Amino acid sequence: MKNDNKKEILLSLKNVDISFGKGEKRIKVVNNATFDIYKGETFSLVGESGSGKTTIGRAIIRVNPLSNGEIIFKGERISGKISKKLEKEVIRNIQMVFQDPAASLNERATVDYIISEGLYNFHLYKDEKDRINKVENIIKEVGLLKEHLTRYPHEFSGGQRQRIGLARAIVMEPELIIADEPISALDVSIRAQVLNLLKKFQEERNLTYLFIAHDLSIVRFISDRIGVIYKGDIVEIAPSEELFNFPLHPYTRSLISAIPIPDPELEKNKLLNNYDPSIHDYSKDKPNLVDIGNNHYVFGNKNEIEEYKRIRKEGNMPKSIIILDSNDERLNQNIIVEDNYIDEINPNDTSSFIYTILGFIFPFIGLIAMLIFKKMNYIKTYYSLKKGVIYGFGAIGIIVLIFVFSFILAII
Repeated sequence: MKNDNKKEILLSLKNVDISFGKGEKRIKVVNNATFDIYKGETFSLVGESGSGKTTIGRAIIRVNPLSNGEIIFKGERISGKISKKLEKEVIRNIQMVFQDPAASLNERATVDYIISEGLYNFHLYKDEKDRINKVENIIKEVGLLKEHLTRYPHEFSGGQRQRIGLARAIVMEPELIIADEPISALDVSIRAQVLNLLKKFQEERNLTYLFIAHDLSIVRFISDRIGVIYKGDIVEIAPSEELFNFPLHPYTRSLISAIPIPDPELEKNKLLNNYDPSIHDYSKDKPNLVDIGNNHYVFGNKNEIEEYKRIRKEGNMPKSIIILDSNDERLNQNIIVEDNYIDEINPNDTSSFIYTILGFIFPFIGLIAMLIFKKMNYIKTYYSLKKGVIYGFGAIGIIVLIFVFSFILAII
């Protein structure tokens, strides 16, 4: 993968295959994975459970062996057999924050020992006073107290345990941190705090992150670039905004369509974009990960790549999320999910209650306005007016019925 930005490449995966088992029971879980991670950036690897994300992360820290390819860190190969000196450098400079903060901490050790273990193993302190200072400083930086050092992991909440795991990694002063779904086991209210901590340490210490996740809505706002993986194949790599504006691979669009919309009316009428791998015919023309421009890589055969290039060149954003109206009529729109809120193409589109009231008072005018707003892709305004118009016509119907009933009674 070429470096168009002329940035310093910290880590490279080149044609990496990872398999488990032998003979007929051999299962290939990662296929020809190739990507670079630049120094100081956050590179996110996203995909559904079992796609190979964690397997790649564990291969980088030399837990999972490669069956093919190589991993390069700071210009040196760190996969396969390496010297003990290089292996010690890898262990110190590449740290991992695990998904389950409870299982990744030794329940029989105090927080002080857990954080200090790496310092002991690599003797990263001058004397006992220096070690204590380092541990106390890092525990404060992650938002915990000095008094917590004498406690055990079971005495902390999930968010606090994850902070301890982060402190254990940061105290080693690594260059690369592999964050393996570090917030998926946490409450929603705690997730933002942990993400802010990661961002804070990155800015202060020029850290590089490989952030592993399955939720695209989270990684969008912390990532410089995102790689999408499906059943061991890297299917798309692009800068964060580029990927969301131009999701070219069908699987990427499927992941984006699964992001919840924080609007009950829109979410209820959302059409899920289910990915069907059978749409690809790779029987003759084999696929490859190809650069289509704009630092955007997509996995496909020759015909697919030409189509992806055409779409990107024309600049028409592919529609990942489609909303159906009550009559199953597709509203032709491109919804962008941003910061857990809907940011429509036109920011003036709102679901104000005033439109509902106006639609109720003036249903005939509201009906015309509905059609106009629908054509303009003012989706929220359309739904607000629609609700008012329905109530308005209902009220008119009731008034007409009362009038007719009163007229009949008067005649009788």
